[in-house]
Amino acid sequence: MAQSLKTLDQQVMVITGASSGIGLATAHAAASQGAKLVLAARSGDTLQQVVSELAAEGCEAIFVTADVSDREQVEHIAQQAIAHFGRIDTWVNDAGLSIYGRLSEVSEEDSRRLFDINFWGVVNGSLVALPYLLRQGGALINLGSEVSDAVVPLQGMYSASKHAVKGFTDALRVEVAELDKSPVSVTLIQPTAVDTPFPQHAKNYMDKEPKLPTPMIDPFKVAEAILDAATNPTHDIKVGAMSKLNTAMEKWMPSLAEKLSAKQAGRQQYDEAPRHPEGGLYGPSGDGHIRGSGGVTRH
Repeated sequence: MAQSLKTLDQQVMVITGASSGIGLATAHAAASQGAKLVLAARSGDTLQQVVSELAAEGCEAIFVTADVSDREQVEHIAQQAIAHFGRIDTWVNDAGLSIYGRLSEVSEEDSRRLFDINFWGVVNGSLVALPYLLRQGGALINLGSEVSDAVVPLQGMYSASKHAVKGFTDALRVEVAELDKSPVSVTLIQPTAVDTPFPQHAKNYMDKEPKLPTPMIDPFKVAEAILDAATNPTHDIKVGAMSKLNTAMEKWMPSLAEKLSAKQAGRQQYDEAPRHPEGGLYGPSGDGHIRGSGGVTRH
């Protein structure tokens, strides 16, 4: 596939969606191994605090406030990375969110906005990053999901967007690695449900507070997979036993997979009224929290 990748202590890494959840966990994990970081999200104040914390631990990091759905803002992320560090070795497209609600209920405007972030954000990040990665080789890492292969009801448009991310990432890998024989590794990360503030950042059409079905894995398990892909050329990584099980079942036993998926509908809501139904679809939602269950854990 690609040439050998640098060790993390020799890397400049860009991470989008870095103000909470998996992106923030990856930032802390990469910083602990000596990487230089460029952190991007819409939540500039949160990122500023994160960068200050990382600097106190000896990490060289900058932040860029950006909406990944806007190509010019993504180009600005790359420009800032080059201005401060001179190169980009790994680019992680992590920014993304969801909508809870039946497909027949979700507005076209909301569905298009979700695709602008989840799909076009990955496209923008990938195509902006690629010329820089080609200069000396590197890793492009896109966050898919187990629902890049399977589906989950009440998050149908999210599932569709993650299918699209997989299709784009796989096609890009063929063009970069197979047609051009370029020294860039293109990896799709497919986690199962992860304990992050993901449900709270989603737009919610339901009459109850959304949640992720258990079992959930720790976000640092996903960060570990991302950092592995940043140092070892990898096609894709399914993170968590349920991701491996659900994607395999979708492939080999699709009818059974659909029946089991339907059972997840009732397991995606708490028995309480919605807290923040608008979520972060149209505005910053990064709260500096890595985990979601306790709501206050930063590390």
